[in-house]
Amino acid sequence: MGQEAIEVSTGQVKAAVEKGILRSTAIGSCIVVAAYNFKNKIGAMAHIMLPGSAPEDTAEKTKYAADAIDELINIMPEAGLEKGDTQVCLVGAANVLEREDDTICNANIEFVTDILKEKNIPVRASALGGTERKSVFMDIEKGCISYTEAEDKEKTLWQVSQLN
Repeated sequence: MGQEAIEVSTGQVKAAVEKGILRSTAIGSCIVVAAYNFKNKIGAMAHIMLPGSAPEDTAEKTKYAADAIDELINIMPEAGLEKGDTQVCLVGAANVLEREDDTICNANIEFVTDILKEKNIPVRASALGGTERKSVFMDIEKGCISYTEAEDKEKTLWQVSQLN
């Protein structure tokens, strides 16, 4: 029997403990932050659409990087983000419309990586940029984060055995 697939759509932050597959598909200029706590087998994903913080009157605050990352940290129950316990990978930020004047992809990359540095959360691996849509998958039980780009086969981005 396969594990339960938990879809993480744009603006959502979700977590799973011990079992399940968190997945986010059709990622264009958005960035998915995939966090995995290997000591407690807890994974969480935030599908971030925009850099910055949400305006006060915004209902879907977790579409914005600052709010989504705060929620990601809060949603990992009892795990804590002690240094070295949680691994973070980033997927997305593709200029899928291939616009020369596109700035959202780079703004998302810069803002998300700056927030993670500020919070002392290291990025272990990433698949960012390009012009093709991506999808990302986190197998909680195996401690593995993989992704696809366009119609390519699934590739491993990071797994627990890669710990330094």
